[in-house]
Amino acid sequence: CAIFRRGEGSLKRIPARFDPVEERLAFGKSRRRALPRSDQGKWKTWDGRPDILVTLLKASHGRLPELLPIKWGRMAASPFGFFRGAVPVMALDLARSRVTGVHVQMCGDAHVRNLGAFAAPDGHLVFDINDFDETMPGPWEWDIKRLAASFVLAGREAGDGDPLCIEAVGELVSSYRGALKEFTPMSALDLARFEIRRYRRGPVTRILEKAERATPMHSLEKLTVLSRGGLRRFPKRPPLLQPLEPGRARRVIGSLKAYRDTVSDDRQLVLDAYRLVDVAFKVVGTGSVGTRDYAVLAFGDGVDHPLFLQVKEELPSSYAAVLARVVCPPHEGRRVAQGQHRMQTVSDPFLGWTTLTGRHYLVRQLADHKASIDPEELNGLALKEYARVCGEVLAKAHARTGDAAILYGYCGDTNRLDRAIGRFAIAYADQTESDHAAFVKAIKAGKIRARRGI
Repeated sequence: CAIFRRGEGSLKRIPARFDPVEERLAFGKSRRRALPRSDQGKWKTWDGRPDILVTLLKASHGRLPELLPIKWGRMAASPFGFFRGAVPVMALDLARSRVTGVHVQMCGDAHVRNLGAFAAPDGHLVFDINDFDETMPGPWEWDIKRLAASFVLAGREAGDGDPLCIEAVGELVSSYRGALKEFTPMSALDLARFEIRRYRRGPVTRILEKAERATPMHSLEKLTVLSRGGLRRFPKRPPLLQPLEPGRARRVIGSLKAYRDTVSDDRQLVLDAYRLVDVAFKVVGTGSVGTRDYAVLAFGDGVDHPLFLQVKEELPSSYAAVLARVVCPPHEGRRVAQGQHRMQTVSDPFLGWTTLTGRHYLVRQLADHKASIDPEELNGLALKEYARVCGEVLAKAHARTGDAAILYGYCGDTNRLDRAIGRFAIAYADQTESDHAAFVKAIKAGKIRARRGI
């Protein structure tokens, strides 16, 4: 995964994971000559930067146009809301920056709400990265920069001042560096098993408490109603939740036959114990609004044993155009599932993919003990506490898919990188606020239509 982009420094052999640690550390340190750590803090808008509206509309090609006003409304709500839906804008901006040349499996959309809790196959709750729509191999620093900028935007939304936001980014990067140091001597097997559980208090504990309550029965009460005959079915709640007519429902259910072949034999046995009973179209998230997304309800041996599956359309990653030489699976659902398995210590046991009417879909459980942070919860010390855990989680994902020694060799033991990423985060948060203001102005001018409060 440690790959040089053409023109980025020397093309000497990149040490492999089985080479001596000292050689890999030295190689990582040598990347500082290609890109000094202090230069990671540089950001300014660039000549020829496309109009953000043009970029967003181009990236929306292929989405359902009638739903885009909901997406624009959610993005207009706040600078952080805009940031969540503007990955294509930031991908273009990051592509203009110099990089170290070291690649990992990127989350691609690392921000404070895309880390959260979910249930492991054995039932215990895990805190990890939990959104991979944009994942693909790419520069490790792009993930840390996006996550850092999100801390500033979320902190500002929670009422935190910039000094505290900068401290939180410092905690994020310091934790990231410290975790890489811890992972450097680990074997690949030990790293594959490593799970972060050091969150006895603070915001992560509150997320886990929310996840504890998000049971399948809770989802049954929240997402369905009793129909005639006492059966549970999806209600009509347009435009966010709408049952499918029989023909479309049969096509969605039919696509699950191919999905079944993408999960392991033991998980196929579990799936075979459930009966599919209803399908609905569901609007989710901010960045995903406009894609085709379906909720599937199944029951096991009674109405007390529901299983919800999500069949979620996956479009190409926003980074595909700027990392054209990186090869990903030709199926976008498989790209996302593969990236998720690589970055997470444990993953949804029903994670797979399928194709429906020529479009690519990811299939996973819907809301099984899943929960994430709300920006308003990140006020005061909670922002710094959450940053420390997120830094360790991101380092774990990057170490699993890249080389902790090379990354640690570059990052080092001083706070030079911490300060640089802090400068970038403030500057890019300012840029996002400026972009958000221009976006709201475009809505008011009638260039696009936004539906707010949905």
